[in-house]
Amino acid sequence: MAQFKPFEMDGIPMEEQFMSWNEMIKDPYNKRSVDAYTRTRVILMNGIENNAVLTSHAMERMIEEPEIKRALALIRRADSQQQQTVNWLNPADQSVLETTIGYEQVAVDLTANLAKNESDPYVKSVLDYALIEDFDHLYRYGCLLEVLEGNDPDSITQGKTEAKPGRPTSIEHRHPDDSMRKHYDKDTADAKTKMNSITIVAGEQQTELFYKSHGFMYPDDLARKLYAEIAEIEEQHVTQYGLLGDPRETMLEKMALIQLAEAYNYFSCAATETDSRIKSIWEQFARMEITHFSICNNLLQKYEKRDMREVLQTDVIEPLIVFEPNKDYVRRIVDEQLDLMPRNMMFERLSDLPGDWATFGYQRAVNTGGVPSEIVVQQVGGEMAQRDQAENIRRVKMEMARRAQVELAAAPAR
Repeated sequence: MAQFKPFEMDGIPMEEQFMSWNEMIKDPYNKRSVDAYTRTRVILMNGIENNAVLTSHAMERMIEEPEIKRALALIRRADSQQQQTVNWLNPADQSVLETTIGYEQVAVDLTANLAKNESDPYVKSVLDYALIEDFDHLYRYGCLLEVLEGNDPDSITQGKTEAKPGRPTSIEHRHPDDSMRKHYDKDTADAKTKMNSITIVAGEQQTELFYKSHGFMYPDDLARKLYAEIAEIEEQHVTQYGLLGDPRETMLEKMALIQLAEAYNYFSCAATETDSRIKSIWEQFARMEITHFSICNNLLQKYEKRDMREVLQTDVIEPLIVFEPNKDYVRRIVDEQLDLMPRNMMFERLSDLPGDWATFGYQRAVNTGGVPSEIVVQQVGGEMAQRDQAENIRRVKMEMARRAQVELAAAPAR
């Protein structure tokens, strides 16, 4: 697989980047024949672009220098057009829930890939922690898919990602204090760690926003509540992942890293894409992002007298991000870390937590009166419900219910 060497890549001049409407809006993929990982790449890259645009908008409100504002606006417009190209690859006949299954497949296999290739032990522990939760979200939404549409989630994931319980969503809800995390050191962190951090923030932020902007569209009361419940977990994930970034990075440094992460992700997608038409989009946009990165680096040189080569301390960022099955890795992390919980920015066993752990009280507040992620399993019944009866899943729910003093009904097998 080709190496990502950003300082050796040729970009596309900014004056050649703006697209007509016909160039911008491509034909969508066919949901019945698309490879599952083509769908996940489309979802991921929409999130990567969305994060760049949102962050740039936030930065412009805090920057006074006109030259920097104009440069950000120029890059942002190109990123916005790219985002629409990518997002419009999703077909209109793909239901919100089918797309949601794709979102959770992204969450599982992206997080697993990043964790497996993360050199910072603490950052890896944070990735592994949320991986188990996103794995459970795929299962809960899979149950809802069967209930509402009579469809097996495997028809969307194509069996590459399992729909089985992880850390039960019902016990994932945490007091905000328990979403606090340490940040990497900008001066010593590996360039790959920085790319992983930006990538996972973008992916999880997109997921939160998608659930909050689409969950209300369902008339079914359980579906509305399940989307609301899982959207709140995604908010927790965005918080914890966002905190991994070093706040001492300047705005110009952060924007340069974000543009680099866009190029890196497009390059990664192109390296493994099986659809030749979509592969050409990834290749074109990777070159566009190299130009965006170069513009940001020029601004860094002019206003801060620094160069991104000094920041990255490498000319090659590897390995690439690859979507592939991670079943064995996910199973191992579930087995080893199912009952881990966050406290004081570290992770402890549920049984070792003190009685005044803030999350116990938070769970009593949010889980009183029934939990959508538990009810959906009761409604689906059959073999899907039976999966939630695994001994380790039942045990951790019972322990949390006992310690938080709430009722977390286990779904009965049918």
